[in-house]
Amino acid sequence: MKKDNIIQDKSFNFALKIIELCQKLVEQKEYILSKQLLRSGTSIGANVEEALAGFSKKDFTAIVKTSQTKT
Repeated sequence: MKKDNIIQDKSFNFALKIIELCQKLVEQKEYILSKQLLRSGTSIGANVEEALAGFSKKDFTAIVKTSQTKT
């Protein structure tokens, strides 16, 4: 059984809210803003998953630091 991870849960819920917001932006014809927001807002979850796949605490820390520089 997989243990709950609050970071995964929060990043997933954040991504869902970003998707909803992007849909509203598209309705208002804010295409460029919605595309950029969708890419950056949903990449958080991908960065968390990548960090969790690390084999050690050192790997996790390195990946989190890398993802911080991307935002």
